[in-house]
Amino acid sequence: MDTLAPGILLIADPFLKDPNFARTVILLCEHQEEGSFGFVVNKQFDQKLDDLISNVFVPNIPVYLGGPVQMDTIHFIHQMPDLIEGGFEVFPGIFWGGDFDAVVNLVNSQQLDLQKIKFFVGYSGWSSGQLEGEMNEKSWILSSVNTPILFLENDQEIWRQALRRMGNNFAMMANFPIDPTLN
Repeated sequence: MDTLAPGILLIADPFLKDPNFARTVILLCEHQEEGSFGFVVNKQFDQKLDDLISNVFVPNIPVYLGGPVQMDTIHFIHQMPDLIEGGFEVFPGIFWGGDFDAVVNLVNSQQLDLQKIKFFVGYSGWSSGQLEGEMNEKSWILSSVNTPILFLENDQEIWRQALRRMGNNFAMMANFPIDPTLN
């Protein structure tokens, strides 16, 4: 896979040094000439949803660090368009955003399947041509979306699983040490 488009996974190269993106998997939600954005799906944030949103009463719902841009914003992806209106379909069956007030009410009334929604603080963004430049530098490996990987509970396994499902040539990368000089 070599085409940037909404619904593509960006899997960080094992040796990517940028601390914001080391060993991450990003769901690309938008890619246009003006720029691109997406969410890191495998880095849990140190606060829960009820810590960030005062009118959320259900404790311990994880929030992920979507990226280093606009850390004062909350976003979400989900698989429940029948319950959450107004979302943008990024990939068949995967939606970004929607009516946030409705989501809060659904969370509080425990009507949401928390295995089918993921919340983020901030997002990952690239200006025009920036992501293409990172692709030329081999910073990212492109993969099609695998819905179960996006919503895995063990976020530490998402990067490894994304590589493994791409076949043997990539599967061995999943076991590369973070710093090969320490091997």
